[in-house]
Amino acid sequence: MRTVLSKDGTPIAFDQSGQGPALILITGATGTHLAQASLAAALAPHFSACTYDRRGRGESGDTPPYAVEREVEDIEALIDEAGGTAFVFGGSSGAVLALEAGRLLLNKITKLALYEPPFILDDSRPPIPQDYVPHLNTLIAEGRRSEAVEYFFSDAMLLPPEFLVQMRNSPMWPQLEAVAPTIAYDGIIMGDTMSGNPATIRKWASVSTPTLVMVGGASPSFFHSGTQALAGILPTAQYLTLAGQNHGPADDALAPALQAFFLG
Repeated sequence: MRTVLSKDGTPIAFDQSGQGPALILITGATGTHLAQASLAAALAPHFSACTYDRRGRGESGDTPPYAVEREVEDIEALIDEAGGTAFVFGGSSGAVLALEAGRLLLNKITKLALYEPPFILDDSRPPIPQDYVPHLNTLIAEGRRSEAVEYFFSDAMLLPPEFLVQMRNSPMWPQLEAVAPTIAYDGIIMGDTMSGNPATIRKWASVSTPTLVMVGGASPSFFHSGTQALAGILPTAQYLTLAGQNHGPADDALAPALQAFFLG
């Protein structure tokens, strides 16, 4: 992996593959650059695809205190390294980070694609606990990383207990514990947009970058409500449902959609 220095001096590790227009891929909570390696490979024939470890994860550094603006500066450093402008794609809470980058970086992002930002804007699912981020920070401060991961999956993702048991016994659990301190970062990125209040996404109504908002046809209803509401406030949004997909879309469904939008 290569590294680029963010504005605050934090090293951000990234991989780049393929030829063509620059495309930055942003993961959601708990993901490293490996989470989107196969998607980058699928896009490489058409783009110079960049996957990276968000700050505090993998081979990237971290500089406290955390602020969403610092993560946007990380994206800006990657865009500058790629030549000054880029397409950007984000999934889940990474889609919200991408959206915030679209708001703050103005002309550096030429097109923006978002898959299932996990907004909770109505009563289609329970909101996350009001003390979600403070509780995560307490668990991490006390060295209880495993409990922090469990709390994320049980209270934010609403994962059934039996699936959580399976995850705890899987080889991936130590990897999740390793990135546990950054789970609160994604909670800060989401802010109050998981509280059930549709007004909480109005801050992004000014994002005029051409934007593709996507949802999986097989995903829970709150994803549909959130993405439809977001597409409704963005001035240049396109809306797309990927038939049969859920919150983890298959590369052979997602990559063609991204290619058609970015190169169309």
